[in-house]
Amino acid sequence: MGKAGGAPEGLPGDAEEPPARAAELPAYAERVLDVADAIPRGRVMTYGDVAEWLDEGGPRQVGRVMALYGGAAPWWRVVRADGTLLPGAEPRALAHYREEGTPLRQAGPASEGHVPRIDMRRARWDGASDGDADDGGDGAPGGAGTHT
Repeated sequence: MGKAGGAPEGLPGDAEEPPARAAELPAYAERVLDVADAIPRGRVMTYGDVAEWLDEGGPRQVGRVMALYGGAAPWWRVVRADGTLLPGAEPRALAHYREEGTPLRQAGPASEGHVPRIDMRRARWDGASDGDADDGGDGAPGGAGTHT
């Protein structure tokens, strides 16, 4: 199985048990999951950040890997660029964010369900810093390429 091009299907850890992180994982999936495992508690990277860090694939491919294989990884640390929580997994993700101290922005009263978003300016990890959410970094990934 090579890189998948579709949008993520399902939620990490839902429906069927993800395969063990062993030789049966595609090489790209293993690399994506290694990046997810490296993200410090309380910090996040976007799907695009992970792809850029790897200098391979794109946000959809990373999302697909997380949906298919990310159940045993800290899936809540790989997020959408706008900071919205993964639809259908909001309560589980929010519990992780609160437990880890991930910076959140409170939702306004007009937003559906009043679910907070991740404060991307403060929570985004650059892949190089020590992981302190208040380190004042610019949030750009430290991997290959440049992020705009």
